[in-house]
Amino acid sequence: MAYEAQRDEEEPGSSTPRPRRTDPPPSRGRPLWRQRNFGIFWAAQTLSVLGDSFALIALPLLVLQATGSLARMGLLTAVGGAASVLAAVFAGAVVDRVDRRRLLIACDLVRMVLYGVIPLVWLFGPQVWLLYGVLPLCEAVGMLFAVGYVTVVRGLVGTEQLTEANGRLNATAAAAGVLGPLCAGLVAAWTGPAAAVGVDAASFGVSAVCMLFVRFAPRAGDDGVPAEKAEKAEKASLWQDLRIGVSFLYGHPVLRSLTALLFVFSFLTLGMTDLVIYHVKHDLGHDDGTVGTVMAVGALGTITGALLVARIRRGLGFGPTWTGAVAVCGLAFAGLGWARDVSVVAALSAAFLACGGIAGTCSMSLRQEVTPEPLLGRVTAAFWTLQYSAAPIGAAVLTWAAERRGTAPVGLVAGASCVLIAVVALFTPIRRS
Repeated sequence: MAYEAQRDEEEPGSSTPRPRRTDPPPSRGRPLWRQRNFGIFWAAQTLSVLGDSFALIALPLLVLQATGSLARMGLLTAVGGAASVLAAVFAGAVVDRVDRRRLLIACDLVRMVLYGVIPLVWLFGPQVWLLYGVLPLCEAVGMLFAVGYVTVVRGLVGTEQLTEANGRLNATAAAAGVLGPLCAGLVAAWTGPAAAVGVDAASFGVSAVCMLFVRFAPRAGDDGVPAEKAEKAEKASLWQDLRIGVSFLYGHPVLRSLTALLFVFSFLTLGMTDLVIYHVKHDLGHDDGTVGTVMAVGALGTITGALLVARIRRGLGFGPTWTGAVAVCGLAFAGLGWARDVSVVAALSAAFLACGGIAGTCSMSLRQEVTPEPLLGRVTAAFWTLQYSAAPIGAAVLTWAAERRGTAPVGLVAGASCVLIAVVALFTPIRRS
């Protein structure tokens, strides 16, 4: 898919073209490592993901430690996912209306406080109910942050460097994801999973401080907009904003196909992490430290995929890259439950996460490239709302079925369905993009 050409837009009733400002002039064309604002933003997100990787391991382990139930783990994932989907309905409207830098800082601080409550309460004994209250709130705030995060990257690096920037962000996030699960597993084995959640809380505080030093370029449309248009935009309802985003997705053939296929893919795969944790601990009989090691090795795959995605996309094009990545995800998922050796589970997890990262980076970069800047928040929110609307149900169903039927047959069915998604993509505009 060719990058969207930069062109001038004319206001109705005016003969003077107004340039679309999507690139920060001081940094345009410079190597990413020499761009100060992107560098600080990059570091902040790496630290935040490092903490998140602690929670990724620690929260399921807290539930498993207290209840011993895979279904309860899946229910926690489902509740958090449902809150994220609900937040996505209005996230785009919020992001497109407020100062994005302040929003990102506020989201970090709120999550720092919420996650910080868990280890304090756990000092007096396990309280599983607390997780079902805190995680949905954190996931809702995290969705606001994620939409804002996507909308500011183009303003930091420019359209031409989007795929490379997203790849760098994902690569270093995955590098943090290698150290995070490994350390989380060790911390959980030594002091309990609650302490690992405390590390996550601290990471959000550091990320908020870093964000104070990032300067974002002005958004296109922030100035020069007629007063009546601005007033009308402010009065638009949340549902109207969501409808605007959905209309844009529907009108773009590739994004329309991606949204439909990723709806099914997310339904099948959201519970994959819970499945791997349960398989390693319950089926194979290993401890928390081994769980952390497996997840860390899996994150190495994400690093590999993130570093290669820009080169692969340039060489093969968007369609073959995305389709091939989804197919490999399915094959890896299908084999996870059958693997009886921890090293094989780790390798398959790495393959799944590598290709999942490649497909995700490609689809996110494409949305950023073709979406007008004033609509980027609403289009991103609409995309994620539609993509993940059924995923919480999928996570609950997947883990419920795996607890009763075993991880092997459930993983096989889910993986084969992912391969089928890739086959279907060959008959959509994705193939020719």
